[in-house]
This record gives sequence, structure tokens and C-alpha cells, in this order.
Amino acid sequence: MSVNVDVLIIGAGAAGMMCAIEAARRGRSVQLLDHSKKLAEKIRISGGGRCNFTNLYAKSENYLSGNPHFCRSALARYTPQHFITWLNQQGIGYHEKKLGQLFCDEGSVAIIAMLKNECDAAGVRWLMSCEVHKVERLNPSFPQAGEGSDVKDNMRPSTERFSCNTNHGSFRAQSLVVASGGLSIPKIGATPFGYQVAQQFNIPVTKLRPGLVPLSFHPDDWAPYVDLAGISVDAVVSYGKQIFRENLLFTHRGLSGPAILQISSYWEPGQPLHINLLPDHDTLKLFTQQRDSRMLLSNFFAQYLPKRFIETWYAQLAGNNLSGNMPINQYSDKEIAALAAKLHNWQITPSGTLGYTKAEVTCGGVDTHALSSKTMEANKVNGLYFIGEVVDVTGQLGGYNFQWAWSSGYAAGQYC
Repeated sequence: MSVNVDVLIIGAGAAGMMCAIEAARRGRSVQLLDHSKKLAEKIRISGGGRCNFTNLYAKSENYLSGNPHFCRSALARYTPQHFITWLNQQGIGYHEKKLGQLFCDEGSVAIIAMLKNECDAAGVRWLMSCEVHKVERLNPSFPQAGEGSDVKDNMRPSTERFSCNTNHGSFRAQSLVVASGGLSIPKIGATPFGYQVAQQFNIPVTKLRPGLVPLSFHPDDWAPYVDLAGISVDAVVSYGKQIFRENLLFTHRGLSGPAILQISSYWEPGQPLHINLLPDHDTLKLFTQQRDSRMLLSNFFAQYLPKRFIETWYAQLAGNNLSGNMPINQYSDKEIAALAAKLHNWQITPSGTLGYTKAEVTCGGVDTHALSSKTMEANKVNGLYFIGEVVDVTGQLGGYNFQWAWSSGYAAGQYC
């Protein structure tokens, strides 16, 4: 016995629920499946439980993809203001923390409840703790997109195209939407399911790697910095053309903090990072103004950086054409210039990342060249859609990935 619906959505996270709401509002019968026992765990834990649900300044430049222009259409049709208006209608409070990052006053549970209530009001059917064992295309003889099909937008043939066998029985649907997420945070149930479905239908998947993730160093290289764990420094971190200014945080294994998480999505193994430790100051000018001072170097810089950090950091440079910690007036002009240059361009090479366990997102995914930017539908498989993190569109830190979930879910929901 099979359950027949218009739209079957696998994954009841941010993108999946958004798509379900929009499709159901169009009068489509919608079934949501999710393998988890708890609804929207990634929303729940986001922002330390406060849910950084969007960013006021979200635009295509804030996203990393092998097809940089792909996300523009969806982002333009469902903007941060659309989601904000929805919250206002529901009476849900929010506030801006910094840099356009909006957080929910009532925490993540308010966002989850809103999405769940809207799904229920639209008539969406739910099934949690549902494991999908097999996905099949029932009628591959139908013309497929790019193969002379004249099926467009909402004009769907009535016959079901897809079948999903699960531990709760079989489901058949005209449209199958994959919103199963990426590989990040496996402890809450992340799996490669979405990528496997794409590959099953010969849809390419780009290289996958952890994104928005702390960076690690070889234990021997990092040993001098281990005791700095917990210290935070306001800095500019750059790699290639990418530049981010926020805090970086020292950990027992390497570096974390917003600036490092941002750059990690772009960083390639074996390459150095460039860190400006004093972005608001001209260090050479500071030295010149204090050229005759008898103040110890570490005490001088304790005005601008944590003293324990500067002592440890400088100790690693001493002996490399630099003297030990001395009064400023005892350094040569050459040493002063070298130290100033190091403070504005500290180069370090991570050995790797802390992996998907600590990553907030997955970089890479279903190749967007194989999808419609208007509908999120596969170009060569009518009725098959991919949305959210499973797609090769990765936002920067600060609410951008949730905005992609809302925008891509909305886009697919208009057509599936």
C-alpha cells in the first residue's frame, strides 16, 4: 500500500519546511519526511539557541559556489525583508547583533514553532523518524527537462514520477524535493543522503569539504600557543581575495572565532593565512612616537593586545632577526621595521580543519549547473528538486545560510 501525494519532501529542516509551506499554500498535497526524532535540530542549536535567522545585507557576494550567479534569482525573489515581515505578522521579536545579523528574541524554538504551525495550517503531512531506504523514478519514459518536454512551472502530469520506500511504508509523488542537508554536525543526524540521490540520477556533485570550521595545526607547531586557549583578538584575516575582520579565538588545537570560521570556507590546505593583529593602527608610527621609551616591548603592546598573547607571540619571533623582550629604545630601526611588518602580516599555515564534527556547513554539493536557478529543479529530471545546504551554495557566517534555506525553499515551493 502506497501513500500518494503531489509533493514529497525529504528533510524537515529550514529549507524543507519553507518549501512545504509554499507548495501546500498552492493547493498541492505535501508529505514531509525526516529521519530524525526531533524537528529541525540545526535550527534549534543555531546561534547558541538564539537562531541567527537571516542577514539584512544578504546578497550573492556572500555565497561561495562553483556557479557564483546561481543564487541571485532565489535571493532576489525571497529576501531577508520577506522573512522579517513574516516574523512581524506572527509577533515574534528579533534584534540585530552586529553586521546585519538578526537573532530571534525568543530563541530558536520560536522560529521552529512558526514554521511547524504554518505547515500544519497549510495541511502539510508529517512523518518523523522515517528512514528512506530507496528512491525510484517510476516513469522514466516521460519527457524530461531538456528533452523536448513542454511541461512548465505548475503544469504537471497527474501520474506519479517517484517512489520512496521507507521504514514506514511506500510513498509516491509527482515531485520529489531533496532538502536533507549536508555533512556538517553528524551528531544531529547529518548524512550524505542528498548527494547519493543526486548521483543516482546522474546529477554531478562538486567536491565536498567542511565550511565555517575551526582550523587546526600540527601539535608540535602549536605547542607554544596551547596555553593561550580562550584568548580572543580583534584581527583582519585574509586568504587570497577574501578578507574578514572579526575576532579570532585561540584554542588548544588551533584557531577559531568568527574571522577564522569565515576564512575557513575559502582556505585551501597547505596555504598560509595572513593576519593583521593591529588593523586600527600604524605600528611603525606607534614605534616612532615611542622611540625613546624605556617601556618593555610586551608592556607597550599590552595597551593594544592581550599581554599573555603578545609575550607568547613575540617569544616565537625572538631569535629570528629579533632580540628578546627589551625596552623599546634598545631595538634597532631594522628590528622595529621587521616587528611592525610581522604584526600587520603574521603568516601561519594550518595543517587542516576540525572536520564536519565542528563545521557549521558543508562547502560544495549538488552542482548548480545541473539545476534551474528559477525553480531548483534538476535540468534533466523533471520533478526532482534540490534545496538548502545539499546544493553547492554556501553562505558566509552571519545568517546567510538560513537566508539561502528560506530563498531556495520558497523558489522550489512555487513550482514543485
